[in-house]
Amino acid sequence: MAELAKELLGRLSKKPQATVLALYGDLGSGKTTFVQELGKLIGVDGSVQSPTFVIMKRYTPQDARYKFFIHIDAYRLEKPEELTRLGWEEVVNNPENLIAVEWAERVETILPKDCVRIHFKFIDETTREIQVLQ
Repeated sequence: MAELAKELLGRLSKKPQATVLALYGDLGSGKTTFVQELGKLIGVDGSVQSPTFVIMKRYTPQDARYKFFIHIDAYRLEKPEELTRLGWEEVVNNPENLIAVEWAERVETILPKDCVRIHFKFIDETTREIQVLQ
């Protein structure tokens, strides 16, 4: 997972809005582990925890490319508009933000068209299949 996160970070380029990573996959497929690896690589102090109940967490990374690293868990959302009420427009329009959205299929209609889509599939306890679409 660390290698994938490192490779992906190396390929990301600045955009006129936030860089959004849309993460898809069932429970246990590796989405949160991937986000935790991203957090380590960009220098987030402490550990990155899944924001399942608070929906969105904001971290300040040491990596100068990003002002904020925003981790969103959309699992508990009924509709995309719920994310809008949490300030989605503000965070997605800031080009200094790196945003990782778990359960992206639940908010698909408000994701930027050019977001990076990453699909995770559980194969067995030690194996995941991961497909990155840019």
